[in-house]
Amino acid sequence: MPTGSARTLVRMAVLALLWGSGFLWIKLALDGGLTPLQITVTRCALGAAVLLVLAYAARQRLPRGRRTWAHLVVAALFCNALPFFLFSVGEQTVDSGVAGVLNATTPLWSLLIGFALGSDRDVHPLRLTGLVLGFAGTLVIFAPWHQAGLTSWGALLLLAAAASYAVAFAYMARHLTGGPGGPLALSAAQLLAATGLTALALPAGGTGPSTPTLTAIVAVIVLGTLGTGITFHLNARLIADEGPVTAATVGYLLPVVSVALGAIVLDEQLSLRIIAGMAVVLLGVGLTRTGRNGSASRPAPASTPSAPRTDGSCSPTHPGGSPTSACSSPQAPSASSAPTPGTSPYR
Repeated sequence: MPTGSARTLVRMAVLALLWGSGFLWIKLALDGGLTPLQITVTRCALGAAVLLVLAYAARQRLPRGRRTWAHLVVAALFCNALPFFLFSVGEQTVDSGVAGVLNATTPLWSLLIGFALGSDRDVHPLRLTGLVLGFAGTLVIFAPWHQAGLTSWGALLLLAAAASYAVAFAYMARHLTGGPGGPLALSAAQLLAATGLTALALPAGGTGPSTPTLTAIVAVIVLGTLGTGITFHLNARLIADEGPVTAATVGYLLPVVSVALGAIVLDEQLSLRIIAGMAVVLLGVGLTRTGRNGSASRPAPASTPSAPRTDGSCSPTHPGGSPTSACSSPQAPSASSAPTPGTSPYR
């Protein structure tokens, strides 16, 4: 039997692998003949199915109020349907590793929104430095001055997907705080709403030019069941047993995992510019977690879940979301105290 610390490291590694590999599965599904919309619908549906089973086992009921469902539909749009689709479209022309790195900018967008809305007034110099550094790292990745830069529609869509998560956090903070229902059931409901939203668009882009390969089918099944469903439960258990600080640490591993898997499995080129940009982005995200007194801000206790705030923080019960969200996308660490490892996201 592994010791407590060894068991924790194993659980963290499994979570980082599941979330960080999400971008790899998207790329494999695309290369195997599935369209971005097919991937998005299937991912949402399978994730919802897994969470429905877990919610049933936990004896949690789906919400019944119309107001709650209306807010869940909006959250599903910005936290699931839109970013999932944008990541799939973006990865048609951008490497999976780069997608994972750009996904790590979500906390930076969240902090920007928090400052803009006035909900985050913790304007510490180090946090501002982190914000500037984070976006500077993004600029290094895009490198518009370089012939081999990533200034393309695909890369911009990936960045928009990361920003969409931040918009979702801000919305949920205002409208899905302290609502009725358990986290599993509410997250299942949100993914059900996302499935419905994306399914409505199937007639416009739900058919591919060829029959999908077995690899594509397996990839999207793994993405939906493990990367979008099971990870919710695993992350919740990690936080309950080890605390939100440990869970938040997983988020820093996600872009590293996505870059490594892209290079190893897909033979994606590892450029010094991408690695340097990733390091600067993660450094910036780390600095944005600094509190007013210059020390890292303390996370809320795992025993007292709270809804996400517009600065990008999330409940200890779910990566990149709240007890009422299902942002089951790989996420970078939050700009504030609570963990957002997401899908987040994936991410």
